Amino acid sequence: MRKWSAIFFSILLVLSLSACGQADKDNETGNGNSQVSAEKNKNNTGSTSSNTRVLIAYFTVPEDVKTSDNDAIAGASIVVKDSEKMGNTEYVAELVQKTIGGDLFRIETKDAYPLEHDTLVDQAAEEQEKELRPELSNHVENFEQYDTVILGFPNWWGDLPMPVYSFLEEYDFAGKTIIPFVTHGGSGFSATTDTISQLQPDAQVSDNTLSLSREDVADAEDEVKKWAQGLGLQ
Repeated sequence: MRKWSAIFFSILLVLSLSACGQADKDNETGNGNSQVSAEKNKNNTGSTSSNTRVLIAYFTVPEDVKTSDNDAIAGASIVVKDSEKMGNTEYVAELVQKTIGGDLFRIETKDAYPLEHDTLVDQAAEEQEKELRPELSNHVENFEQYDTVILGFPNWWGDLPMPVYSFLEEYDFAGKTIIPFVTHGGSGFSATTDTISQLQPDAQVSDNTLSLSREDVADAEDEVKKWAQGLGLQ
C-alpha cells in the first residue's frame, strides 16, 4: 500500500512540473509576440490620436547643425523647441496632430539621408535628375481606413522629395482627400500640388493648404493651429 502511494505521488509531481514548464514557455512566447506587435505598430504609425480616419504623413530630414547657432538654424531645415531639435516638417505635423488628432506617420527611407546641408541638397538634386524612387523602410497598415491624408514635405529643388513620390505611388488614394503642407526656403509649393494630382488623379487635392518658410516655422504655432482647425476635421 505504501509502495502504491509513493508511485501515485510521483506521478502527480511529474505532471505538475510538466504543466509549470509549459506555462513558462507560453508566457515567454506571449511576451515575444507582444514585443513584435508593438514594434510593428511603432513602425507604421508613430503616434495615434482619436481622429483615426485622418492620417498625417510627413517627410523630414533634420540637418545636423549646431543648435546654439541661430543663423545656422534659420538657414537649415530644423526647429528647436524646449531644447529638442526637430525637422521643420516634423514640427508642423506634430502641431497639426495635437490640434485635430489623427494618426501620425513619418515617411522614412531604407537608406538614411546625409545630414550635412551641402551633401544633402546635392543628393536631392541627383535623385531628382535620375527620377529615383528611394525604397521606404516603413509602411501604413490599413491605409484604406483613412478618408483624409494630410501630407507634409519640404520643397526640394522646386519639387517633392523623391521619397514622397515613393509614398504617393505605393497606395491607392482614390476617393480620399489629400491636404498638402510645405516648408520651404522661398519657393512655396512650386508645382508640387499639381504633381500630387497627377500621381493620384482619383483623389481630391485640397486647395486649403499651408505654406511656411523655414525661417518662420519656429514662430508659426498659432498659424499652424488656426489652419488645422479650419480644415473642419475635428
